[in-house]
Amino acid sequence: MLDNDVDMETEKKEGKVEEDVMETTEQDEPNKSSGTLVWTLDLSEFNDTTFSPPLYVRNLPWRVMCIPRSSNAAGSERKPTLGFFLQCNPIDVQGNNNGWSCYARATLSILSREKPENDFNRRINHFFYAKENDWGYSNFMMMEEIKDPAKGFIKDNKVNLKIEVAADAPHGVHWDSKKYTGYVGLKNQGATCYMNSVLQTLYFTSQLRKAVYKMPTDGDDVNKSVALALQRVFYELQTSDCAVATKKLTKSFGWEALDSFMQHDVQEFCRVLLDHMENKMKGTCVEGTIPKLLEGKVCSYISCMNVDYESKRSESFFDIQLNIKGKRTVIESFEDYITPEILEGDNKYDAGTYGLQDAKKGTKFQKFPPVLYLQLMRFQYDPLMDMNVKINDRYEFPETLDLNEFIENPTDNEKFSLFAVLVHSGDNHGGHYVAYISPKLDGKWFKFDDDVVSKSNRTEAIENNFGGSEDESLNVRHCTNAYMLVYIKESQKDDVLTNIIDDDIPINLTSFFEEEKREEALRRKEKQEAHLYMSVEAVTDDPFHGYQGNDLLNWTTARPSVYRVKKESSVRDMEEMIADNMGYQVDGIRLWVFQSRANSTIRPAPIENEREKTIWEVAEKETPLKVFIETIDQSNPSKGLMPYKRDEQNIIFLKYFDVMTDTMYYLTHVFLSPDSCIGDVFQHARDKIGLPANVPLALYEEVHAGRTDELTPTKLLGEMEEVFDGDIWVIQRTDLTGKFHNTVDDYFRDLNNRISVQFCDKNNPADPGFHVVLNQKMTYNEVAEVVANCIDSEPNLIQFFKPQSHRDIAGYAIKSHFEGTLKDLFMSYGQRTKSPKKLFYLRLNIAISELESKDHFRCTWLNKHREETVLSLYVAKNVTISELLEEAKKQIELSPDGSAKLRLLEVYSYRIHRVFSNGVSYHNIQPSMAQQTTCYRVEEIPVEETRLGPKDFLIPVAHFHQTIFQCFNHPFLFKVTEGEALQSVRTRMLERFKDISEKEFEKYKFSLITHGRMTPLNDDFTFNSTDFITNVDKDTKPITEAHLDVFLHSRPWLGLEHALKPPKRSRYTYVEKPVKIHNQ
Repeated sequence: MLDNDVDMETEKKEGKVEEDVMETTEQDEPNKSSGTLVWTLDLSEFNDTTFSPPLYVRNLPWRVMCIPRSSNAAGSERKPTLGFFLQCNPIDVQGNNNGWSCYARATLSILSREKPENDFNRRINHFFYAKENDWGYSNFMMMEEIKDPAKGFIKDNKVNLKIEVAADAPHGVHWDSKKYTGYVGLKNQGATCYMNSVLQTLYFTSQLRKAVYKMPTDGDDVNKSVALALQRVFYELQTSDCAVATKKLTKSFGWEALDSFMQHDVQEFCRVLLDHMENKMKGTCVEGTIPKLLEGKVCSYISCMNVDYESKRSESFFDIQLNIKGKRTVIESFEDYITPEILEGDNKYDAGTYGLQDAKKGTKFQKFPPVLYLQLMRFQYDPLMDMNVKINDRYEFPETLDLNEFIENPTDNEKFSLFAVLVHSGDNHGGHYVAYISPKLDGKWFKFDDDVVSKSNRTEAIENNFGGSEDESLNVRHCTNAYMLVYIKESQKDDVLTNIIDDDIPINLTSFFEEEKREEALRRKEKQEAHLYMSVEAVTDDPFHGYQGNDLLNWTTARPSVYRVKKESSVRDMEEMIADNMGYQVDGIRLWVFQSRANSTIRPAPIENEREKTIWEVAEKETPLKVFIETIDQSNPSKGLMPYKRDEQNIIFLKYFDVMTDTMYYLTHVFLSPDSCIGDVFQHARDKIGLPANVPLALYEEVHAGRTDELTPTKLLGEMEEVFDGDIWVIQRTDLTGKFHNTVDDYFRDLNNRISVQFCDKNNPADPGFHVVLNQKMTYNEVAEVVANCIDSEPNLIQFFKPQSHRDIAGYAIKSHFEGTLKDLFMSYGQRTKSPKKLFYLRLNIAISELESKDHFRCTWLNKHREETVLSLYVAKNVTISELLEEAKKQIELSPDGSAKLRLLEVYSYRIHRVFSNGVSYHNIQPSMAQQTTCYRVEEIPVEETRLGPKDFLIPVAHFHQTIFQCFNHPFLFKVTEGEALQSVRTRMLERFKDISEKEFEKYKFSLITHGRMTPLNDDFTFNSTDFITNVDKDTKPITEAHLDVFLHSRPWLGLEHALKPPKRSRYTYVEKPVKIHNQ
């Protein structure tokens, strides 16, 4: 609401309507774009919020909302006023009113009973949505004015109120675009409105659409073929009854999800997409379609004015960029486009043998294409603001465009009809795109706003998008204007806009897309019914064989068979399904459910007597259900399954540990009763492995990871304290000594300490690394030996690094004298036992012990081309700056004609703060408190600075823009001579800046900065050493070879004031990046 906005939660009532006064001036269609409501308000009953009956515009109910209010003028008596609002409060078919939005314009009026010209009118425009569904004026008119008979508003204590509403098609509520317009829209993925506008324009270019359908895409990768994805979009736009998705299209571009939220430029996206399609069409029956429709010819020329010499070059164009700044119409922009530039004075043209000549440089159009794209250059770089800005000036374009006067040799009628207007709302930082299109060039316009398509008219499509602020009626937002225009040549419109019916679509495409729809519908159904199903993962004893760990198998590597089963199915139904799938009779399999025990193991348990239970009950409402399938012996199927009585027997799984090979083998499963002797299982091992009867064996129970209990073979099963279905017993020989482990207990204890660690090269971010299985009790040196063997290095030439907790890169180095175990190492920086383990390694040129005795000094190297490189130096803690610089020489490349002498500088906030003498101790380097803006810089001393005369000294120089506190670029030291003139210094300094032209350097302003004060320097200024020292310290001297180790942060410095040279700019904003289609 305007004025005093309040949330209206007061009791509301609907006002009375007099049948002879209530009226609408539009045809009574709920989906109409505008409408008028006249309603009578009875002031004698006006005590609370009152609503009129609804007026339906765009299928939304619009009402007058009146509220008795009072004025709040300061220092005066509060007087009653009329609060007059337009309200929209739709309710969708689900009964809620959230998520909808609609932009509307309206005129609110109190009607005069005498003369219409005396009506009191006020206008509004507003973006209506659920939380802001009314808009108007809290104090529309004083009640005493309304009730004043002389004003002519009241009769019998009643007033007539009128609303005239014009609304855009709404979003978020049911709007049947196909029903109301015959067309459908495109869904917005986040910020793809620019793409949707282009796609709709291309789709309605019928000749192009027909060519797209004919592109050969049989055998293309469904996920990567841009051509196939575009065919799909066009097919669905032609055949679908609802908005079409574009996710498969953007996926075919190779875009990530973030790209769909990155707004791009309309013209650039159109050009990239068409280039891609043109390449795809080469060598096919539709080759040349895009150039035929969109390619024009332009001639660039330079013609001498005083001699007979002219240079010409013909070029193709697919769109024309028109300058709109300072222009009022398209015709003015075309005139500006072909207006020649006069080359004269210092800018004369080199005409070869004719020498430098005055000339005209210009452009002539030789051919306009049948489909003409005009990009209006509304985004331009503003050098004053140092940023791109949007030009919202009024710019008119006609419905019929005559370009005959702009073509060099007209051979055709160069008249064009406006086909599409692509409109941008917003500013340089973002906004929204819509397209107005006249599909048949019959004067009927439609607005394509993402998924919503609505009928429009000439005014909305053309005049309202001229831009500017001349329209004081507020019907148009100031930032909404045309950005791209598409014209079609009148003489070829029948060919370009040829009618396309469903039969024109190749039958192979129709079949492919319809089958794709059926498969997607099936997947949607499965997803909708997913809550009725659950997964069952089933394994035989195949993955038990060869498994070396705890329990019977590793589920992550076992690759079980997965069955999708209804939760309400019985166990018997599941048995029948699995048996049928495996090719067994139902009585040829028996199912056992894997159950988790309290000791973190998972073992099979019987469901023999639970066949009538549902799968969901057996799974105890957890998914997936994991089962073991016991099967009959395929070599002797008549033998059937081993008999099993659930209440009288236990299923025991047997393993054999070979101490010689340190290998675990799975044997079989057996059923034992309480009166069975435990040692009876030894015979199974002898039979399976072929062990003689006299070989001594021992038996262990695998309780859980890290624990095994030895069993007494002579005991009966019933004499054991605890026996459960699914227990695992391990048999081993006792007459052999293993190389690694002597008993099962040793084996499992070691197994529990095993850990897989990934090692990655610190200097190679793309290194996938390698995995090594280690023991958690290993020391640093033992780990180093293993890794050294893997990378063919020496243990003492490797340094390890912990990964950072928040990023997958190397963090702090691990000291080689770390005294803990590998487990302690991972626990020390937060890696839990179950999480993946990772370490980074670095190959060294010196021993790790020597490296750790040195300091790591990080600095930058600035070469003669003013390019920076980061240096990592390892130096002894007692070295001097000279020794540090010698270490730096090992990593840099000196200039062949340079001095070969280095110096170290401390740079803070783009100013030199200290010059270090070579004899200074490394310990004297004191980093600044503001580390983020401080760095140490190594540079080669210029030759001329190595030999300073008695009157020579060095001055610190820095670049700044507008204010001395906005320094940038590389500061430097510069040699000057006592009494040297500014012009001489300027000339010599230009020689140092190889990449700056003399013309550009003339714009540099020189200033002397002393204690934060800037003094501009005139041409008659001469340099004196006293100007570059302070009076605070009497011992302060100029920078010379004899006095080099100095602090400069409080000293005067020479400032070069100039604009921060921006990089080459395009029309992209900070939320944009160049459009790229990665797939072919």
